[in-house]
Amino acid sequence: MNADDAELEKPYLTPTEAAALLMVAPVTLRAWAAKGLLRAQATAGGHRRFLRRDLERFAHDRGLRLSDRMPESSDLRVLVVDDDRLFADFLVDFLGNRGAQVVACYDGFEAGRRVERFAPDIVLLDLMMPGIDGIEVCRGLKADRNTRHIRVLAMTGYPSEANMAAIRAVGAEDCLAKPIDHERLLTAIGSPVLRAAHVG
Repeated sequence: MNADDAELEKPYLTPTEAAALLMVAPVTLRAWAAKGLLRAQATAGGHRRFLRRDLERFAHDRGLRLSDRMPESSDLRVLVVDDDRLFADFLVDFLGNRGAQVVACYDGFEAGRRVERFAPDIVLLDLMMPGIDGIEVCRGLKADRNTRHIRVLAMTGYPSEANMAAIRAVGAEDCLAKPIDHERLLTAIGSPVLRAAHVG
C-alpha cells in the first residue's frame, strides 16, 4: 500500500468533530477553512471533511492545544417544524444533546425559509399546523428538485390511518404518534451517534 492509498483509508472528521478536537466553535472552523487557513476535503455533496493530521499540523503551527478526547458527534442537521413551541424546543434540546445540529421553526410558512438557509438532512414535521399544514410543507419539499432529497419524518397528535396515509403519500418516510416515543424517534432517524446523550 502506497502513501496515497493509506491516506484514503484514514477516517475524515466532520466539521463538528474537527471543531471539538480543536476546542473551537464549528463556525470558527468553517471560517478558517473558507479562508484557506485549514485544509479541508469536499465530499460529493459539497460538505467539508478534515483529516486529523491536517488538524494536528494546523494546531501545532498556531500553538493551539487539541482536546484529550473526541466526543461522539454528528454532522446530521435536523429541522423541527411544529407550532407547539415547547415541544419543538424540547426536540431541539433532546437531539442537540445527542450530537445533532438542530433548529426549530413554528409554522409552515417559516419552514421554507429555514430549509433554504439551514439545508437540513431531516425535517421533523408536525402534521397539523395553522396556515400551511405538514402535508403542504412535505409536498412542496418533494416537488422541488433542490429539496426532494431531504428526509421527512412527520409527527401527529391525531394518528389516524387516514392522516398517516396522506402524509406518506406526499413523500414522508414515516408518521410518528405524539406523545413521541423517544426510542422510536431515534430509530426512525437512524443515526447511531444519537443513541446516548453527551455527558460533560
